[in-house]
Amino acid sequence: MTDPGLLASLEGQQYLVLRPTGPVGEFYRAEQTSLKSRLPEAVAHPHTGHVTLRGFSEPTRVHELKDTITAWARQQAPIEVRVEAVDGFPTPFQILIARLHRTASLVDAYGSLTSVLNATDLQRIGELPLDQWTFHMSLAYCNALSSDDWQETYANNSREVVERPSELLTVAEFVWYQNGSEHTERIALGIAAD
Repeated sequence: MTDPGLLASLEGQQYLVLRPTGPVGEFYRAEQTSLKSRLPEAVAHPHTGHVTLRGFSEPTRVHELKDTITAWARQQAPIEVRVEAVDGFPTPFQILIARLHRTASLVDAYGSLTSVLNATDLQRIGELPLDQWTFHMSLAYCNALSSDDWQETYANNSREVVERPSELLTVAEFVWYQNGSEHTERIALGIAAD
């Protein structure tokens, strides 16, 4: 990510994400490309496809946070992600998403991470209880559209995804924003120390 405004808005935040690159990643790229060709230029799009497992605000404890996540990842089995629909979050968010199926491994990952984080005082942002969380990959940020235009956009683009692309992810990515830059580190899943 290189947009200075977006980087500034994320300064001091950290995220644990999954970045599908196989069939789910291919579906995401094709769907986003198609949306870009049909939607107004005012609609913003994520730089890359990702599934956010957690957001944090720990600008002075990045290393402690990364150590906590790495310890969790060592115990976490690979995570299956599977697209089930192109859907959306309603007003005021107005985001088109690739909604993911609540696979057992994805639900387990979110739940086990919650348990680990509950034992710490790490500051989380945007977190919801597991039963309220919608696993997704954001495709287009449509909040610049009027409510009526959003309703039309949602109606014209939402659908079930019959082919249900899926993939098994063996790596998570820790992303942090510091000094106007995005930093990333890949963390293998399921590499428990002997």
